[in-house]
Amino acid sequence: MRDGQETLVVDDLQFVVSRSSRRKTLEIGVDRQGELTLSVPADCPQGKIDRFARERKFWVYTKLAEKERLFKTRPPKEFTEGEGFLYLGRSYRLKFSPEQTENFKLFNGRLQMRPAMGSEARQSLVSWYSERLKRVIPERLQRMQIEVGNAASGFRVQDLGYRWGSCGKNGTVYFHWKVALLPVHIIDYIIAHELVHLKIPHHTPVFWKKLELAMPDYEQRKEWLARHGVLSDGY
Repeated sequence: MRDGQETLVVDDLQFVVSRSSRRKTLEIGVDRQGELTLSVPADCPQGKIDRFARERKFWVYTKLAEKERLFKTRPPKEFTEGEGFLYLGRSYRLKFSPEQTENFKLFNGRLQMRPAMGSEARQSLVSWYSERLKRVIPERLQRMQIEVGNAASGFRVQDLGYRWGSCGKNGTVYFHWKVALLPVHIIDYIIAHELVHLKIPHHTPVFWKKLELAMPDYEQRKEWLARHGVLSDGY
């Protein structure tokens, strides 16, 4: 928890409380690291917030148990020959290639790396993923804009912490560089999710209905991401 944040403690649970004048409902979130957030209207009485959190305790414990099982800390990836690295849902084994000038490239079903990169290897790989994702997103974004009926003003790839995507007030959609690790149909889900957010900021029933109209099987994709997104840890 950062200094100055509003927090709520309910028994052994601690929530970061986020108030917004745009929000009409109360919602609890459990991020990928297990931190609890409580999003509430700006003028929501404290008593109502307390009751809501207590009523949802069992749900929170269930989610935390799932996170503990699914999101156990994974050791950092090692840049040694044979180590597996994901790209678009497929694992590629690392191979050293002394003759290549690029730091990383895909060739003959292997992720080839210029050796002796030392501590620069991880950041170089992040840059490689970012550039590859920038090539993947445009076509898929254009397709999903038609399906959803909302258009982004542009997109950016960057480190978003625990979030796979987000959208700004100016219509720009943001994607975590780790989205490049995911299968294409899951990338489409993240794109559609953020495009709906351009018009509907919060996860209200209207939001999910809009997403379902654009992507009838979104729940299966959402569940896949919750279960398998852990594979991005360690990168």
